[in-house]
Amino acid sequence: MQKLHVYQSLWGMELRSPHVPERSPEESFRMVADAGFEGMCIDPSVAEIPEMRALHDLYLEHDLRCMINAFPDHADHMQPLLDFANEFDACMVNVISGVMPIKPQDAVPVVQRWMKEAAQANMPLLFETHRDGLLNDMYFTLQLMDLVPEMRLCADLSHFVVDRELRAPVPERDQQYITSILDRSDCFQGRIASREQVQVAIDFPQHREWVDIFRGWWRYGMREWRRRSAADATLVFLCELGPPPYAITDGEQRELSDRWGESLQIRDWVRQIWAELEAED
Repeated sequence: MQKLHVYQSLWGMELRSPHVPERSPEESFRMVADAGFEGMCIDPSVAEIPEMRALHDLYLEHDLRCMINAFPDHADHMQPLLDFANEFDACMVNVISGVMPIKPQDAVPVVQRWMKEAAQANMPLLFETHRDGLLNDMYFTLQLMDLVPEMRLCADLSHFVVDRELRAPVPERDQQYITSILDRSDCFQGRIASREQVQVAIDFPQHREWVDIFRGWWRYGMREWRRRSAADATLVFLCELGPPPYAITDGEQRELSDRWGESLQIRDWVRQIWAELEAED
């Protein structure tokens, strides 16, 4: 039977506020476990691996699964990140690559090398749609998808909405591009953007149209994942609402919305979509 696991981002648990003390990792793990998330995602570069090893016992203590958003800045960095992911028994590695050739064809060798290394490490590897990374641009991504048909994606569509300044309602041409990306995606990330802002408050009425667009994209992506995946496969959905400056603040650096509450809301939406898709089947 297929399963849905909803993860929370440890980066998304950061407060980065001058008004309150920062949460400790222990507090963040406890909150995520108590809220019923299945796992926690961490975001290491190679240089950060030693300090992140200290989190290992928190996963065991709180019975949370691990997901890795990896930030390799060099072609040689993937292997140590894969080794680290295996240390933590991670469900997958999503790549936000600092190796960023201008031409899609120049990216093919490093993508294929990393895919080969991941296969040898027996670690699922996805390439995340993300600004300031290899898949910074939607058009670059579409071309690279054609050049490397076996490359699988992790869809954080908020970046492409801002990158391409997509308008609402989404034009048919752009909707087809998004559909192509969702058809290649085996993990989805929960953040809602507008064409001007990468992360908007989900309960503000002026953002309702974009909330509906993203929920429709998630539904389509999850439905297609269910159709093409094995009967016992597990889909991971990551709630990843970032702290300031991702989160919009007022003149006193106070966030305009309850980001933790929004993560719980997105989690509930996604679980509802999953239940509806199960009922349809």
